[in-house]
Amino acid sequence: MTPTLYQTLLGAAFFRLPETLRTLHGAHGSTRYAGRVTVTRGRGLLSRLCGRLAGLPAAMTDAPLTVEFATGPKGEIWNRQFGVPPRASRMRSRLWHRDGQLRERLGAIQLRFVLHTHDGTIYWNVVGARVLGALPLPAALFRDVRCNERELDGYYAFEVEATLPLAGPLIRYGGWLAPESDGLPMHADAPAVEADAAV
Repeated sequence: MTPTLYQTLLGAAFFRLPETLRTLHGAHGSTRYAGRVTVTRGRGLLSRLCGRLAGLPAAMTDAPLTVEFATGPKGEIWNRQFGVPPRASRMRSRLWHRDGQLRERLGAIQLRFVLHTHDGTIYWNVVGARVLGALPLPAALFRDVRCNERELDGYYAFEVEATLPLAGPLIRYGGWLAPESDGLPMHADAPAVEADAAV
């Protein structure tokens, strides 16, 4: 069977990850996960404009989150729904790899990451970016973008935090996911999603 995106990028390290991460990132075809998320957003004008350009979700606390993952030979599509209609925020990413890097298109922004693992956690490190696929941006602008994926209490957990020069804090979000077939809403033993201080 063809290796998945994460199997290709991480190689042997993929198979030393916790089971929840291997299951999510080892699936072929379409899968649907659901869980909870807390999102805080920057309040400055430039921060809000950058967030709109990237199609980032609105602020919310301990809200429902569903993610549909579609995996194919050319990469993956992640469709996220934060909250519930009619006030839900949607965020769509297209992910693929080139030259050993994970590439993600998020709104008008294309980011390039190098992935590495440590102690069962996957870390994403930004090494470059483009606007509208053409205008390159220096990687130094994204030195305060931090992303990680890990297992927490038997669940897939994630954290994303981004601060940009001049714009200041852009977004912070984190939460957990489980395969939708596991029986949601929330399991009794699911990790709590606490509200962060506003950024």
